[in-house]
Amino acid sequence: MKKKILIVLAIIIVIALVVVGYFVVSDLMQEGKLQKELEEISNLSNAEEIDMEQIEERLNRTVTTGDYAVVEKAFKQYLMDSMDNMTLIAQILSDERMIECLTAENYTEDGPEFTETKEYLTETKEQLEKLKNEYVQFYTEEKVMSYINDKGLDEYYIDYYKTNIAGDILSNDTQLVETSIDDLIQVLDATEDVINFLAENKNSWQIEDGNIVFDSDALSNQYDGLIEKLYEE
Repeated sequence: MKKKILIVLAIIIVIALVVVGYFVVSDLMQEGKLQKELEEISNLSNAEEIDMEQIEERLNRTVTTGDYAVVEKAFKQYLMDSMDNMTLIAQILSDERMIECLTAENYTEDGPEFTETKEYLTETKEQLEKLKNEYVQFYTEEKVMSYINDKGLDEYYIDYYKTNIAGDILSNDTQLVETSIDDLIQVLDATEDVINFLAENKNSWQIEDGNIVFDSDALSNQYDGLIEKLYEE
């Protein structure tokens, strides 16, 4: 009888070891799939010519299962939200209307009060400040972890996300984007100075043959000084 009990216990232990081994191997396989997926996304994002269709395809699929799938989806959702913010920033940075503010065409169409131009400059600066703050927040530990903390995962998976995913994100340097936005805001401030000057002296200038002409050299010199300051920004 005792021998039978020992045999049964041995069988149970073997089965337990097999089951544990299966889950360990399965976890390693899922972890490997996730790492490969993240590497592919990183490579696509750092390519000389970025293929957004391929990136979006990977962000909208799930290659893992179980708890790793929860980790994968959380990270990909973070990436999608971060990319949305970056897309808005890029759209503003490349907005041709900024260049058109100080053209003879705009002086003629919106001058001499420049109501629409002033409104555009104010709204654009406010939007840039908002997007910059949101962009910086995306690279804080609190923000990155907010995508995983409420998923009901075991501590192991949260630590995995924090170490292998959040750690890489938080190591990124946000200074370049912040500086680019700040530089653009300075350009918009300088542009606004020119527009305000023209509005304040609306009866002292006119457009002739595509050029702005002032009634006095003093005003012309002030205008030139403001334009020079703009190019110094």
